Amino acid sequence: MFDNLTDRLGSTLKNLKGQGKLSESNVKDALREVRMALLEADVALPVVTDFIEKVKLGALGQQVQSSLNPGQALIKLVQAELVKVMGEANEELNLKANPPAIVLMAGLQGAGKTTTVAKLGRWLKQTKKKKVGVVSADVYRPAAIKQLQTLAEETELVFFDSDLSQKPVDIAVNAIDAAKKQFLDVVIVDTAGRLHIDDVLMDEIKELHAAINPVETLFVVDSMTGQDAANTAKAFNDALPLTGVILTKADGDARGGAALSIRQITGKPIKFIGVGEKTDALEPFHPDRIASRILGMGDMLSLIEDIEQKADKKKADKLAKKISKGKSFDLADFKDQLLQMQNMGGVGAMMDKLPGMGNVSQEVKNKVNDKELARQIAVINSMTLQERRYPDLIKGNRKKRIAAGCGQQLQDVNRMLKQHKMMQKMMKKFSKGKNMANMMRGMKSNMQGMRM
Repeated sequence: MFDNLTDRLGSTLKNLKGQGKLSESNVKDALREVRMALLEADVALPVVTDFIEKVKLGALGQQVQSSLNPGQALIKLVQAELVKVMGEANEELNLKANPPAIVLMAGLQGAGKTTTVAKLGRWLKQTKKKKVGVVSADVYRPAAIKQLQTLAEETELVFFDSDLSQKPVDIAVNAIDAAKKQFLDVVIVDTAGRLHIDDVLMDEIKELHAAINPVETLFVVDSMTGQDAANTAKAFNDALPLTGVILTKADGDARGGAALSIRQITGKPIKFIGVGEKTDALEPFHPDRIASRILGMGDMLSLIEDIEQKADKKKADKLAKKISKGKSFDLADFKDQLLQMQNMGGVGAMMDKLPGMGNVSQEVKNKVNDKELARQIAVINSMTLQERRYPDLIKGNRKKRIAAGCGQQLQDVNRMLKQHKMMQKMMKKFSKGKNMANMMRGMKSNMQGMRM
């Protein structure tokens, strides 16, 4: 996410290092590059113009502290302005209503609206401990109702059935009545999408909105459409009182223009961001954390939240006790770590949240492939229980047998064993009472050392 923008801004700000102070000349040169980086990221021109003007005023004014070098000073100003552009802080969902609180989802066809309904329902259930029901009022796309039913079953949400012969308003009203009888906290209503904005779509969703009076009306938009996403959101907001935006497919968007344009153009906050296809791939949108990611500083808070929510705490505690007693970190433990990393979205999803990963070249980032995790797990699965427990037993013929057993090359086995050795050394540091900061430094060097 934001890879192109991160690379461009990183190289621009590096050029200021070694210079004595910020001057009108070097600020002008740097901001020209920043402007080009933002335009290439498909940020709307009015947003770019305003952004550059404010950073320039800060850089040449009294805001720059003398203790900072020019690169640090400009990074601080750019980061502060990025946060302002995206909305200062995360704005939570407003669910203060007599149960059930109604959330209406709007958007164009293909934005990932139905999947996002399930993602949001799952997030509310797991994070906020809400009892959530979902219903599809999309009577135009034949598979829409079935798709939502399948997703609801997967995420263990209450699903209210509907059929193509019903009117959207009747579907939503019936679902809300049923939710009251089941004492649900939230009902999320999926609506029909279109390939373009038209009067029929707007009239229908206005009628639906008036009938159910939702506490939240969220616009779901594909972040890969860049500044068009912001313009589409504005068109919807002119017809419908939106309360927020959910950006989807951010994991496939290397530019970030939508995230940087929407708040300024629509005045509406981005409340969530979709970062993958799975139903757990939805994160609250924190402007300060996103700004840090864009500038290659990582996002430790989101990474820690991911670990807290998705990691197997029992296995983690068991491993911590084992290591603290001086026992060795074996290949079975390593396999558990790989599986946990897979569960958190893989290496790619974690990389931009680690501080300092912005310094890793794009070529290396492009080689990061989560298939490598599956390959390493397959290699371990091809071993005997004794080999997993005592990795030093694995020599020539054993390596050949393991490689043949999992359909991999001998070099894949050697690479996995080398990776395990690195993790083993890191785990020894934890047994000596090293803190979280050291653990994260170890994780970062471990990732940078991976040959994928």
